[in-house]
Amino acid sequence: MGRPWLAVEAALAVVVLSASVTFLGVRDDDRDFYTSMSDAAPVPAAAQPVDGASTGSYVWDCGRNQIGHRNTGNPVVTPGVPGPAHHEHDFVGNRAVQPGSSVDDLPGQPTTCTNGDESTYYWPVLRLGGTEQHHGPALAPTSLTMTYRGNPRGPVVAMPRLLVVAVGDAYAYSDGGAQARAAWSCSNTPDKTTMKYPMCDDGAEVVRIFDFPSCWDGRQLDSPNHRQQMSFPAAGGGCAAGTFAVPHLEISMTYAVPAGARYRIDAFDGQRYSPLTDHGFMVNLMPDPLMKRVVTCLNSGRACDDTAGARSG
Repeated sequence: MGRPWLAVEAALAVVVLSASVTFLGVRDDDRDFYTSMSDAAPVPAAAQPVDGASTGSYVWDCGRNQIGHRNTGNPVVTPGVPGPAHHEHDFVGNRAVQPGSSVDDLPGQPTTCTNGDESTYYWPVLRLGGTEQHHGPALAPTSLTMTYRGNPRGPVVAMPRLLVVAVGDAYAYSDGGAQARAAWSCSNTPDKTTMKYPMCDDGAEVVRIFDFPSCWDGRQLDSPNHRQQMSFPAAGGGCAAGTFAVPHLEISMTYAVPAGARYRIDAFDGQRYSPLTDHGFMVNLMPDPLMKRVVTCLNSGRACDDTAGARSG
């Protein structure tokens, strides 16, 4: 005699699996943090350059943190003081950043960048799963692209050494999100971005983008809130009066997240690991001749590639 209950159980399993695959492991109170890319917004069209604009590009390789350089330090915001254990950063570039480092500790230190760039670039660690008490494993990017671009309204000037540039807001969930600049996508939907964690199709990778401000006030290397010295261009791409266009940094990275799996960035207490709180920092320590090369490439409209000869990074 057959066992019809087995067929019933199998059918129920299929129903349960199909209902849960989109948000596998995502708690009900976190569902608003995740989205399908079908609901994401199109990437805005780039501003059209005017005559004399800086239309070049410069790409270089600082690795993707294969060496696992991550800790709680933030040499800009909390110099000399380790951060909370549940908020680690991934670092590429300058290899000297430790939990108690300050910006003054960084010049002249080894770097993962193939072109000799000693700058530090960092952002919160991305983790797979996890709970409030037990963090999931850190995910290293499968790829990481560093690009400087020019300005569509005119030439750019060199970034001064030790200039601090920040994007995003680590407290965006609790403070209203006015400074939030989170940008996420999937590798198979490059024409769309979202401020939520995307649930990518099976086989597609999660894309994380940091689009840094590129208008400098011409005076300060840093400021009390780490923002006043830099601002974002206006809608047409130009910098406001009294500010100067500098090379426009974009860092884009991909992660191999299993389809439907829950993932999240390290965040501060009270931020619920919200994707809105994603943020990144850089401290410019490019040697002056290298920064001059970047500016020349951008202002002359050339596409320069300094990714050859990669170091372990």
